[in-house]
Amino acid sequence: MSNSNRKITALYCRLSQEDMRDGESVSIENQKLILQKYADDHGLLNCKFYVDDGYSGANFNRPAFKEMMIEVESGNVSAVIVKDQSRLGREYLQTGMLMEVTFPQYDVRFIAVNDGVDSADGTNDYAGIRNYFNDLFARDTSKKIRAVQRAKGEHGERIGSVIAYGYMKNPDDPKQLLPDPETAPIVKRIFEMYADGIGIMKICDKLCAEKVLSPSIYAFRKTGRRTGRLNPDKPYHWDQKSVRLMLSNRVYCGDTVNFKTYTKSNKLKKRIKNDEENVLIFENTHEPIVDRKTFDLVQKHFDGRKRPDRQGEMDKYAGYLYCGDCGKRLYLQRAKTKAVEKNSFICGGYQKRTTDCTCHHIREQVLDQIVLENLKAATAFARDNPEEFYAMAAKNGEVEAKKLCKNAEREKEQITARIDQLDNIIRCLYEDRVTGRITPERYDSLASTYEEEQSHLRFELESILHKISEMDLREQYIQKFIAKAKEYIEMPKLTPELLRTFIRRIEVYEKTEKYSRTCGNTIVIHYTFETESLKHI
Repeated sequence: MSNSNRKITALYCRLSQEDMRDGESVSIENQKLILQKYADDHGLLNCKFYVDDGYSGANFNRPAFKEMMIEVESGNVSAVIVKDQSRLGREYLQTGMLMEVTFPQYDVRFIAVNDGVDSADGTNDYAGIRNYFNDLFARDTSKKIRAVQRAKGEHGERIGSVIAYGYMKNPDDPKQLLPDPETAPIVKRIFEMYADGIGIMKICDKLCAEKVLSPSIYAFRKTGRRTGRLNPDKPYHWDQKSVRLMLSNRVYCGDTVNFKTYTKSNKLKKRIKNDEENVLIFENTHEPIVDRKTFDLVQKHFDGRKRPDRQGEMDKYAGYLYCGDCGKRLYLQRAKTKAVEKNSFICGGYQKRTTDCTCHHIREQVLDQIVLENLKAATAFARDNPEEFYAMAAKNGEVEAKKLCKNAEREKEQITARIDQLDNIIRCLYEDRVTGRITPERYDSLASTYEEEQSHLRFELESILHKISEMDLREQYIQKFIAKAKEYIEMPKLTPELLRTFIRRIEVYEKTEKYSRTCGNTIVIHYTFETESLKHI
């Protein structure tokens, strides 16, 4: 057998998701039949199929294509046969480079059966034009797909292809997410550990020690798909970045977040982070794994001091402690060369010089003592005198609450009526446009103005409904506080768990006598039975 006969005749097949819509004519099976028949009819030997199923022609990072090109560049291929030029690729510059430079350079004969292209017959004058139109087709298809995805995303439908760790598709409705019974408890535990003040590194170490499979290994074993940094030799290695992203992912509190990233064109696969104003968030679209209170608390921790101490524990006050005078956070100043008892907090506005505030210096140990004593007194009163505590908590701000509720209900009615009125106005405008009473340009101008007003009113209405909902929840919060007070009888020290259970916010005011060693700071503690909208009443 001659050296040329020992070389491979590469039969390359490719099918993308978009090509599948064209039916059986472009299927992998159909391509294989056409290519094998052509090779047999023309006496081309040593045939080998290279198949990329589900890959776009605009993307040349395809596994079978790359494997074939390694053989080409090694001088092991005599011919490459495709059904048509678009199977090789739809990016006209790179496809043209392959056909006119790369294949001739390695003495590879290129054949596109249906396009009548055979490099053995010389240059085809229409090959370059076909590559251009194949590229144009890919761009047009990408544009249509993007439009469909945009429409789905704007209506709150999940458009991402990756299922977050902890969830699985609903067997009855693939568009809907359900908590995965195997991994959802792990996600919930990760959130609870972080909320209790355990740092990300320590969380990763705990999961590794307990031999909990990492998300990428779990996905690979369950679906066979490779995601993330898959390392089979370390199945229990949890990456800190993965846990950090998990803790900030709103999908776990039941929300759908669309358009977090985007690409500039169909030829650039790199995802670019979108601006916040372009990201769309739809709340309560699926069953949450983590309650919203815990999720919000974790985000507050991220906004506060993130650096853990030498034991891997976070500042327990992160997200709770604020300056009572300027509203900025108080940051923990850890003593590096002195005893832990010297740890103290100072105002972030003073520290960064972003406000004209003062230091508000207070020792962590002193703050712990004040907060714990106050918490013990509050919970003991709620535990021993539940009826009296309920009456006191409900009475606190009752007049103001009733006034707020009455005003909110009145505003709600007015805004709802105006939104309905605008709907009728826009409908009448559309009828006037259809009948020719106003021009399309006039319609567009008026309609956009009314729609903008509607959008603003809907935002106001959502804020009012949220406020009314919080006021309705006040009784529920009080009862929950009493129930938790009966659970936590012994409180030997202040922990992140106690803060998360009972306290919403702590405000530290400057000493009335600045630099005094005897005059203390005024501390105001807001408990969880105070709803967000009423906590300052």
